[in-house]
Amino acid sequence: MLDFSDYIQISIGLMSIFSPFVAIPIFVSLTSHSSPSEKRETARTASIAACIAGLVSIWIGQYILLIFGISISSFKIAGGILLLLMSINMINAKTPKAKNTKSELKEAQKKSINVKEIAVVPLAIPLIAGPGAISTIIIFSQKSDTLFHLIMMSIIIIAISSYIYLTLKMASYISKRLGITGLNIISRIMGLLLASISIEFIISGLLTVFPFLGR
Repeated sequence: MLDFSDYIQISIGLMSIFSPFVAIPIFVSLTSHSSPSEKRETARTASIAACIAGLVSIWIGQYILLIFGISISSFKIAGGILLLLMSINMINAKTPKAKNTKSELKEAQKKSINVKEIAVVPLAIPLIAGPGAISTIIIFSQKSDTLFHLIMMSIIIIAISSYIYLTLKMASYISKRLGITGLNIISRIMGLLLASISIEFIISGLLTVFPFLGR
């Protein structure tokens, strides 16, 4: 079982990778012609979908790795590299390509009439709960093999999903208040935190695979 301070660190790490601020400009764009009630419904559906993706990663992510014969050490290195690339894009105030591509965004704009479709794809997956987020959740879930740890991870994911819902619900207001510059500043700060986490993952994985590096 981990200490309470460890769960605080995990919460901060997951908040940086699950950051809905990256999704705000796209959310505002895709829901520009939607009514306030439709925007709230889109925000609610997106947060629930992201929560489900997170919970599934916590409870069965490790078994998926076992099925494919992937060790947690190798997954840490691969996940760390992915997070590092994403963090570099975030520091440069760019939407990480692992979260969405131009073709995916164009397809989402065509579906924007149906709020439920754009809420799940691309807002929830992969924009909020993308490959980097799922990798991070699986790695954090492996820090302890106790049931209490998995329950604590689930509580963290549910709490972050509530934070995602409130942020997306206020997306138009936040976008007007902060502007592009403000959103980019938050993105850069989250990217810096994410870069630090990615390096920790890579180092931890390398030390397990190559123990002599720690001597």
